[in-house]
Amino acid sequence: MTAAEIIDELQANYPELLLADGFDDAVIGLVEGACREPVVCYDYARCLEILMGQGMDEEAAEEWMEFNVVGSYVGPLTPLFLHDWRRE
Repeated sequence: MTAAEIIDELQANYPELLLADGFDDAVIGLVEGACREPVVCYDYARCLEILMGQGMDEEAAEEWMEFNVVGSYVGPLTPLFLHDWRRE
């Protein structure tokens, strides 16, 4: 399934979910757990790649991700970012 298909599926079945602007190509799917609403999940490393593709070096991309993306709480539907250790 492509990232665009995942987003279409999420929007069709979970229209209330929040997406992280500019990181559509890094979407993985949905995260669910007890006592919390499902949220969109992104591949953290792919988000860094997207930022570096916009001209940031790796250090600047990591700093941007931590401060402006991962560190931004916008309510209980705030997306989560997975560090996939299988890729590292």
